[in-house]
Amino acid sequence: MPFYEKGDVRIRYEETGSGFPLLVIPGGGLNSRVSNWPTAVFNAMEVFKDDFRCITMDQRNANGGESRGPVAVDDPWGAFADDQLGLMDHLGIRQFFFMGYCIGGCFALKLMEQAPDRVVAGVLCQTVGDRPENPDVMYNSGRDVWAPELLKRRPDVTMATIEAYLHNLYRARADFVYSVSRELVRECQTPMLVMPDDTPSHPLQTSVDVAALAPRAEATVFPWREPPELKARVIEQVREFLRTHLPVRAAAQ
Repeated sequence: MPFYEKGDVRIRYEETGSGFPLLVIPGGGLNSRVSNWPTAVFNAMEVFKDDFRCITMDQRNANGGESRGPVAVDDPWGAFADDQLGLMDHLGIRQFFFMGYCIGGCFALKLMEQAPDRVVAGVLCQTVGDRPENPDVMYNSGRDVWAPELLKRRPDVTMATIEAYLHNLYRARADFVYSVSRELVRECQTPMLVMPDDTPSHPLQTSVDVAALAPRAEATVFPWREPPELKARVIEQVREFLRTHLPVRAAAQ
């Protein structure tokens, strides 16, 4: 398994396929890791490997993954973006597509904020976001599901650090997608495709708001996961969306 290392950050990643780069991040909240792909709503690494150079990674400190880094209390979303951009730098990739599942929707928008010249187009699949009637669903998941295992293997991390970290992830900006403001999305010129969902951690309204605010956003139908024929058409819509936004040089190859 290849690794990218920078200072005290070590990121495990995988690649498959060839063509224009597609960085695709699995769901799982703070346990977003490569081994989650077999249980994803569809495995993008398999589905798109004949179309793009697909790259995926374990997020830092995901339980069951092999990536490690500081618990970045002061700028948690920025730290994830730094890991993702650092991996692209390590691979010699300047511009790329990004597709994020679940927490990856927040990653996508943070990357568009930090590196708008590098993310050519993005897909937000089942993005997490604030649910007013259950505002701490993501905070509680981090505290109850992610934190206990992390604390067992990281004696350098305290529960007080975890609580501050989760606060800055999920409570500091608790009315939208957590990682960026509505104003950022309203001004974002990156083309994006939104794939709505509606579960406790994937509120439909968040996807609706992103699609409505972003000037170059479009959305799939909802619901789209069933029946299989509909899901297959939506997957093809994702493929065509990305192909449409290939840079001229890449499209000509």
